[in-house]
Amino acid sequence: MNKIFKILGKRGRITIPYELRVRHGYAYNDIISFEDTGKGILVKREKVCNNCHNVADKPTDEITLLEFLDGLAPEEQTAALYHLAVIVGKQADNHAANKIGGAVRA
Repeated sequence: MNKIFKILGKRGRITIPYELRVRHGYAYNDIISFEDTGKGILVKREKVCNNCHNVADKPTDEITLLEFLDGLAPEEQTAALYHLAVIVGKQADNHAANKIGGAVRA
């Protein structure tokens, strides 16, 4: 692999290149450690529990909705909540419209 250069941001942030994340199995919300080796900085993905990915390892047909939602990133959970709120809101509007004999369009 060729050397990859990145610019360190003013807050000390840097993005691990996609190619390296894929090659080494880094994923969203992984715990990353930084160790000063004296010659540079060693970056490693850490495992903090023995049962962390059991939900992801289950076959798709055996996962519950709660397990699925708990496995989402916070941003994905928020997006799912908004999506479901819109659907439930439309259903409530249609239900109310049917009670009074009209139709509501969204």
